[in-house]
Amino acid sequence: MRRREMIVLLGAAGFARPLDAHAVQTTMPIVRFLHSGSLSGRETQVAAFREGLADSGYIEGKNVVIEYRWAEGHYDLLPELTADLIHRQVAVIAASPLPSALVAKQATTTIPIVFVAGDDPIKHGLAASLSHPGGNATGVSLLTAGLNGKRLGVLHELAPKASLIAFLLNPNNPNIATQSSEVQEAANTRDTDRGPASRHRDRN
Repeated sequence: MRRREMIVLLGAAGFARPLDAHAVQTTMPIVRFLHSGSLSGRETQVAAFREGLADSGYIEGKNVVIEYRWAEGHYDLLPELTADLIHRQVAVIAASPLPSALVAKQATTTIPIVFVAGDDPIKHGLAASLSHPGGNATGVSLLTAGLNGKRLGVLHELAPKASLIAFLLNPNNPNIATQSSEVQEAANTRDTDRGPASRHRDRN
């Protein structure tokens, strides 16, 4: 399968309802769709994904089988969801977001992987470079690195008198170090820019 064709499979960035392909004996190519989240709330993306497949000539149940695996936010389940990859004749793996892509990459070095990642795929070893990914993985990077610091800035604008802001993270998310450092750096920069006098007023 050509790299561009693989990207088309995930270009719509959508998802569809589960299909038990294990119960279907077929010679059609199998696409494994792996996601660390859940189907709930992504109904509008279902139609987009299927439309993207149809536009590229792939119709689910007619000339391609798609196996959907959802971790429901439990990242520790991702390895188990991909454990049978070696034993099944999967044509391509569509993985999203970054945690799913990393697990898929660890599971195989030969099956083509198309991913959607919000962080730098080069930093995490998914690609050698943006122009020439190399290996068996390619896809789309949303390049959202740095947005957490900006979100903190927006929160300060909305609640300028707030002296304590909580930042919730999934400890199993491989992005946790990056996200934490972004927020901490933004907080430190803000305190430095405002100076000690301003910080003192906030605490009074």
